[in-house]
Amino acid sequence: MAHTIMIDVTVENFEAEVVAASMNVPVLVDFWAPWCGPCKSLGPILEKLETDYTGRFKLVKIDSDQEQQLAGMFGIRSIPTCVLLMNGQPVDGFMGALPEGQVREFLDKHVPSAEEVVAEAEEEEALDALAEGDTDTALEKLQHAVATDPANDDARFDCVKLLLQLGRDDDAKVAFAPVIAKAATSRKLGALKCWMDAIDYVAVSAYGESAGAEFDAKITANKRDFDTRFARARWLMAQQRWTDAMDELLEILMRDKAWSEEAARKTYVAILEIIEPPKVKVAEGQIPPEDPVVATYRRRLSSVVLS
Repeated sequence: MAHTIMIDVTVENFEAEVVAASMNVPVLVDFWAPWCGPCKSLGPILEKLETDYTGRFKLVKIDSDQEQQLAGMFGIRSIPTCVLLMNGQPVDGFMGALPEGQVREFLDKHVPSAEEVVAEAEEEEALDALAEGDTDTALEKLQHAVATDPANDDARFDCVKLLLQLGRDDDAKVAFAPVIAKAATSRKLGALKCWMDAIDYVAVSAYGESAGAEFDAKITANKRDFDTRFARARWLMAQQRWTDAMDELLEILMRDKAWSEEAARKTYVAILEIIEPPKVKVAEGQIPPEDPVVATYRRRLSSVVLS
């Protein structure tokens, strides 16, 4: 691999090379000076590690003699001192010429692993493919992301969600199995389990496509037949008729918010999680646009629950 070109940071380029850059990748700032002996031994170690870590962090150097304003801003008292910035903020640092092993330990506490970087890139490519309607490529990328980094719950969520959308329920269960224990504490994973439970419930109950008339007759006879309303909502979930399912759940909530340990509210929230589109990247300081359907149904839930 080609040797990384060292970036010397000054007051003029600090904002772009350090603060802005740290929004995307951890930035390690090496405060040094040409006369500093320990700096000369640490410098090559840092450069070697930047190459070894293949873009997982960015290394910049600040001459503390020439850039006293920057050194003062970070409260530098001795050199070499290294400060790690993430998302525009200092998060950790160390002083002195540490040996390579200790610098690696420091970096590994904060810098994403190679597997995490690959998985994140695969996930982004998958979401791009989904936006273009290419579900085959999207699924391939998501499955590879999960295989590369099994701890990436976001990629797993997107993968299982897509399998369910494609009607591949058995494959979805296999992909979901490693994280099923987390469903009770993760809103996203819990939403998937809620969806899969609805699919299983409909399959066991043998509700066919004509079940709608049966539900309607029972509900017309008794508006407070919450069991039937909830069954209808799950039947609609299994068909991915999300807004219809939420409308039915709202009918329960308007009459009895606490029915069956808040089953209607919890299921409604799970649907919102499922239909929430992936967050698009926007410029720093901007708020991603909210999906109008999700926004509308969030407002409806709030108005009913808070009434």
